[in-house]
Amino acid sequence: MGICKFIINFVLQTMYRLRYVRIFFENEMNIIKTPIEGVVIVEPQVFGDSRGWFSESYNEGRYLSAGINARFVQDNNSFSSFGVVRGLHFQMPPFTQAKLVSCLIGEVLDVAVDLRKGSPTYGKHVAVRLSAENHRQLFIPKGMAHGFSVLSEKALFSYKCDELYHPEADGGISLLDESLGIDWLVPKEKMILSDKDRKHPLLRDFESPFEK
Repeated sequence: MGICKFIINFVLQTMYRLRYVRIFFENEMNIIKTPIEGVVIVEPQVFGDSRGWFSESYNEGRYLSAGINARFVQDNNSFSSFGVVRGLHFQMPPFTQAKLVSCLIGEVLDVAVDLRKGSPTYGKHVAVRLSAENHRQLFIPKGMAHGFSVLSEKALFSYKCDELYHPEADGGISLLDESLGIDWLVPKEKMILSDKDRKHPLLRDFESPFEK
């Protein structure tokens, strides 16, 4: 009786594992490396039919296997209109954040700037269009400044963060810093910025606390 029970449990566990493996591989996602080490574009698989579509926006095991080893502890959403530009933000050590970001409604230009001292791409940036239509996500590791501009009439933007928000650790560099070479795809006269974002220092006046 004991052997039979063991065999039944073994078979059931094996079937469950095979089912998990099948689901894992049927829901593959595309990972695109960028010129900045650690910053990657994620293209989840989207299943569509006459009813609409379904997409898995996050699966810890799958993302870990793709090299995205952040453990997310806080989700944030922001809603903005055309011309809003937010950034370039980060949290100072010991509360640095990695982020997985996406645009759920509308379209944004998402930007990550490398602030890691010793990095060959220090001061360089990656800019990626994220939209509800392309379903793309951008993973931004620790040591980056992050921001985005809204290109559509309205945009709902989503952040997954691996560290809680700590207002005392807030930091930023100027998104208007011409030395960064960022084209926000919004005319300067139509940009909508917060007073706080207007006061961030230029990169040349910033002493980075981040190490590669």
